Amino acid sequence: MKPTHITGEDRGKLMLFALSTCGWCKKTKALLDKLGVAYDYIYVDLLKGNEKSNVVKQVENWNPRCSFPTLVINEKKCIVGFKEDEIRKELGK
Repeated sequence: MKPTHITGEDRGKLMLFALSTCGWCKKTKALLDKLGVAYDYIYVDLLKGNEKSNVVKQVENWNPRCSFPTLVINEKKCIVGFKEDEIRKELGK
């Protein structure tokens, strides 16, 4: 599955792995929207079969517990959970 892209200010490559039913994931997505930054996201729970397995492996590389939300910034930094202060700091917002 191709991630959904949200347009906005370029603050690097932001990839949000989320669940469509997760309140913390919704809060993280809303924060990114409020900050006006560009990012991509995938709702992992809506994937099926090999596609889901492949994305779960990607998440586990960053977050072995495979919990959500998992936000990967510039393929260097990973923030697990809704951590508004840390997200704002990393994005300079």
